[in-house]
Amino acid sequence: MFYNGVTGNELATTKGLTMNKLWKVGDLAKLTGLTVRTMRFYDQIGLFSPSGQTDSGHRLYNASDLARLHQILTLKELGLSLDEIKLALAGNQISPLEIVSLQKARVKEQIKQQQKLLEQLHHVSKLMIGKAPLTVNDFTNLLQAMKMEFEKPVIERRRSWEHRLDVLDDYLATENGMPKSKEENL
Repeated sequence: MFYNGVTGNELATTKGLTMNKLWKVGDLAKLTGLTVRTMRFYDQIGLFSPSGQTDSGHRLYNASDLARLHQILTLKELGLSLDEIKLALAGNQISPLEIVSLQKARVKEQIKQQQKLLEQLHHVSKLMIGKAPLTVNDFTNLLQAMKMEFEKPVIERRRSWEHRLDVLDDYLATENGMPKSKEENL
């Protein structure tokens, strides 16, 4: 359901997104798959606030809000905490294009890992169909492919934290007028 941003009156129901339409929180939640509670929490912590509200106080979101929500969800999927996301978006440290590029790179990596796992499963399946004995190497290769699928998010999150801490350290050093330590200059 869309609403007129000025009057708060209902405009139309459509499946397409247009730039001059506004959504109430429940409608945007349905559109994005998030819960109303999550969206209200994001508003409460200052991460994602509506552009307007109706005369009766209902939150109204526009297409720009939807774009910001995409950025938030993408960064969250990439392993950043809500505080890190808030800092990144508030300081314009990352552009929408960079976010989409990061998301594309992550999907490509996931596809690569899934392809490797599929190849290992196919190999083991062929051996089983042919009643050939499975070697320890067959099992360890399969387990390694499965393990990488589960370990990758943990490794990404750790790298993200390390990078964000480095950025924060640089920012704090600059704000306090402190030069980087000798170790950092090496």
